Amino acid sequence: MGLPVFGFVTRHVAPLADGVLREAQWMEQCAETGRAVAHLWSGAPGLVVPRSYTRLEGWPAARERWAAMGRSALVRASGGGLVPLGPGVLNLTLVWRTDSAEPIRTDEIYRALCDGLAAALRRLGVDCVVAEVPGSYCDGRFNLAAGGRKLAGTAQSWRRIAGQPVVLAHAMLITTADPEALAAEANAFERALGSGRHYRADALTSIACAWVVAHRAAAPPPDLEANIQRVIAEQFARVVPPRVSSK
Repeated sequence: MGLPVFGFVTRHVAPLADGVLREAQWMEQCAETGRAVAHLWSGAPGLVVPRSYTRLEGWPAARERWAAMGRSALVRASGGGLVPLGPGVLNLTLVWRTDSAEPIRTDEIYRALCDGLAAALRRLGVDCVVAEVPGSYCDGRFNLAAGGRKLAGTAQSWRRIAGQPVVLAHAMLITTADPEALAAEANAFERALGSGRHYRADALTSIACAWVVAHRAAAPPPDLEANIQRVIAEQFARVVPPRVSSK
C-alpha cells in the first residue's frame, strides 16, 4: 500500500485556526464521497498535541495559559508528540479511503510520503534522509532530516466513518520558522504541563536553513516558501497548479 493518486493539492492561503478540526472534516467528506484529497495549510500560532496529553494533570492549566496568550493548544487524532504551528510551519494532509480501519502496512505509507517530500525538496537543492532525531519534538522513525537535524515529521490516523475505513497521512515541515523559537515554545508548554520532556534546539532545522547551507548563501530567497509549496503540490498532484482556497 502506497499513496493513492490525488487530483489536486488544495493550498489554503489563510492560516487555519481550526486546522485539526478541518482534518476531521476532510476525513468525513472522503468517507462520504470516496474522493482522495490533499491539502497544504499552515495553522494559527500555537501547538497541536496527541490525545494522551489531555490525561496529564497539568493539561487544563497549561491550555488555559496558552489561550490567555492568544495561542491555541489543539488535540489531534493521530499519535506522536507535541508539534508547534504557526507562520513558517507547513502542513501536508493526505486523506483517502482504504480497505480496512486497522492500521496495516503503515511503514509503506510513511516511506511513500517521505520519499515524495524528499523528491520535492531535492528540486530546491535540499537533500533529506529519513531518520530518527533524538532530542527533537515528536521524534519518530519517519522524520526527514538534513545535516542530522529534523525538518519534517509525519503521522497517520486510521478511522472508520459511517462504516467506511479512511486513512489520513500527515507531514509537518519547518519551512522558514526559527527552529530555536519552536523548540523554546515546545519546552515552555512541556514545563507548564509538568511532563519532564525537554527538546534540543540543535536537533531541529528548517528548509530555509538547509537551503542556505546547500547553496552556501547568506540568506534564502524571498520566494522560498512559495517554491516549497509549489514543488510539493507538483509532487503529489496529478493536476497542477494547485487549487487555491482562501478559507
